[in-house]
Amino acid sequence: MAEIKYDVRRGADTYRLIYHSRLKSWILREIIKRDEALVWRSGLSGWRKPEELEELKPYFEQREAEYLKREKAVERPVLFPKKRIKNILIIDDEEDLCWLLSNTLTERGYNVSTANTKSDGMAHLNEVPDLIFLDLKLPDGDGMDILPEIKRITPETLVVIISAYGSEERRQDANNKGVHRFIDKPLTEEKILSTIKQFQK
Repeated sequence: MAEIKYDVRRGADTYRLIYHSRLKSWILREIIKRDEALVWRSGLSGWRKPEELEELKPYFEQREAEYLKREKAVERPVLFPKKRIKNILIIDDEEDLCWLLSNTLTERGYNVSTANTKSDGMAHLNEVPDLIFLDLKLPDGDGMDILPEIKRITPETLVVIISAYGSEERRQDANNKGVHRFIDKPLTEEKILSTIKQFQK
């Protein structure tokens, strides 16, 4: 039986005649996530989300099961005493995300500072944040590069990596360098608040 072919629409791009095996690979490698693409094939009356098609659902479920397994295996337990968290620094190049998180946390009584580059983030360390949310991909380099300076200047500060590029190797590297949590984008308000709650005294 011939392999199924799809048209895949993602943003402004439409990929013609993508084979089932290639689309499966894109899903399993998380190149395509839920709600990020539409597909069309013969037999459909119009475009559909790939996670809605019976032949593609198992790949999304497999990818999500692998993610949960990885989270459980790599995430380090909180072995240090919990602390009072009041001052939070967000270092992320997405200004909209910084604005959204800042508003969410400020409404709950936290003092929040934001920075969009490594250098701006370093300038905020004199405020001695209790917790830093640190993106890996910043305009002036890898966020992981400033971990040693964070540890040197404010050794008691908790660091949580936020990234859309959370490979297992990156997670393990962050774990080895003293990062307290590693959470994947896209972020939700619930995920951020539950992370803070884990550390909150």
